[in-house]
Amino acid sequence: MVVLTKSKLISFYESDPKAKEPLLKWYNEVSTCNWNTFQSIKETFNSVDSVGNARFVFNVGGNKYRIVAMIHFSTRTLFVRFVGTHKEYDKIDCKTI
Repeated sequence: MVVLTKSKLISFYESDPKAKEPLLKWYNEVSTCNWNTFQSIKETFNSVDSVGNARFVFNVGGNKYRIVAMIHFSTRTLFVRFVGTHKEYDKIDCKTI
């Protein structure tokens, strides 16, 4: 997958250094994937949720962090829409972010 907006990951872990390792691990794994369906994502990340509107929620770092990503399977492109703690995630509408 082509991961766009990696800068959101970097901005987040610069403000929360403990997040750097798990976020980069997620990024590196996603970058090597070739997903074409939600089921193919589940094969890589069992805890991923589809929330509609082409948005998917990933639990990262033992569920300490959440990533909301918009995925366009036809172009193999993933846009990071949100990175934050579980508490911050609870305050957003992940279908529209």
